[in-house]
Amino acid sequence: MQRFRALALMAAPLALAAAAAPVALSAQAAPSGLAQVQAHLRTVQTMTANFTQRDGQGRTLSGTLTIRRPGHVRFDYGRSANMLIVGDGRALTFIDYDVGQRQRWPINDSPLSALLDPNQDLSRYARVVQNDAQVLMIEAHDARRREFGTITIAFAKVADAPAGLSLQGWNTRDAQNNLTTVRLSNQRFNVPVSDDAFRYREPTRRGPRG
Repeated sequence: MQRFRALALMAAPLALAAAAAPVALSAQAAPSGLAQVQAHLRTVQTMTANFTQRDGQGRTLSGTLTIRRPGHVRFDYGRSANMLIVGDGRALTFIDYDVGQRQRWPINDSPLSALLDPNQDLSRYARVVQNDAQVLMIEAHDARRREFGTITIAFAKVADAPAGLSLQGWNTRDAQNNLTTVRLSNQRFNVPVSDDAFRYREPTRRGPRG
């Protein structure tokens, strides 16, 4: 169902392919790779993009992504689905308007924390799995928190992008081995973002469907 595919963004591990093919996890880590990603995260205070989300069965959803670091994010599915994911700096909230429910998770229990906290030390739980002239890809996994899952984040190397990197998307894989892939387009960095982007209308609780 759509709501569960959306929840994968919040509490699932990731296995991302930045270009056309997946990258072997045995790829040699470049010592400067994590430092460049950290510099990018610290340089990009806000970001907007379009996203396409695909699950392991090939089902897709699309919408718009808004980020303001630290900790603020909004996945707006528009007409794709009657739901939202909003991060307010402390927690991620999933709102399902079709059933009138919401669920909350601490941001630190989500793989998205790797993208939303620019001050964390990535070397504690992330490694570089590809670093060449075109692509920098990292994999993040916190062995102490199984619910964090695995996230693989892909950046294109673009000379005029912040710290020379442009976020292209990510993959997550959860404890049940469910894979979710998110690809971005029309990325814009350090653009004005209103506080309203991280607010939402409370869902209306409904009775059982007949």
